[in-house]
Amino acid sequence: MRAAAAVLAAALTVTVQGVRNGDGLIVLAVCEEAAYPAGRCAFRVTAPAAEGSVRVTVPDVPPGTYALRAYHDENGNGQLDRNLLGVPREGFGFGNDASVLLAPPSFRDAAVTVGEDGVETALTLRYWLSP
Repeated sequence: MRAAAAVLAAALTVTVQGVRNGDGLIVLAVCEEAAYPAGRCAFRVTAPAAEGSVRVTVPDVPPGTYALRAYHDENGNGQLDRNLLGVPREGFGFGNDASVLLAPPSFRDAAVTVGEDGVETALTLRYWLSP
């Protein structure tokens, strides 16, 4: 009898650039296509914020295509804070520095492909409002 083949998984490393200060956490979500619109991502990792850039590694990601979402949780409350009009008060960004107009970018625009050897990429946070 043969043993079941092990599912290969690799590390996804993202350099989150443009972090405005060292307050709070950087939150990175790695989303499969079906979960992306609702933000219910398969992987969610946090790292302490640091002014400039923060390197975040998500271990054990199965090969595939995933969209990246990140935000700077400056006050540590576990969510991306918004004003009364819904404009983010904290920095946010997407894979490939995908453009944001009135809604998040498409899955395809924010997606990266993770192979058996993993992948390294970067994204830049945008801050639309002053602290």
